[in-house]
Amino acid sequence: MFRRLSGSCKKLRRWVDGTYRGQLLVWVVAHFQFVLTPVLRKEEQKGFVLLPHRWIVERTFAWLCCCRRLSKDYEVSPQSSEAMIYLAMIRLMLRRLARN
Repeated sequence: MFRRLSGSCKKLRRWVDGTYRGQLLVWVVAHFQFVLTPVLRKEEQKGFVLLPHRWIVERTFAWLCCCRRLSKDYEVSPQSSEAMIYLAMIRLMLRRLARN
């Protein structure tokens, strides 16, 4: 899937959770020529902190979980799981287009 992203997604949002620092960032730059930006909280902040851009990722996961087949990991192969995610997002886009 990521092989098709080489330069064609200029507006692709590249935020990742702060957990994905280190080797992943270096690997993505080496293979796909774009930089991922981890969303981190400030060192002096303690407890729950609302992080910028984090809601975008959480909202997308919530949209995907509305599909029963994606609510749990029922798929055997990663290809079928990827296909179900595509179908769920296509369904979401079609519903939005139908409203207009």
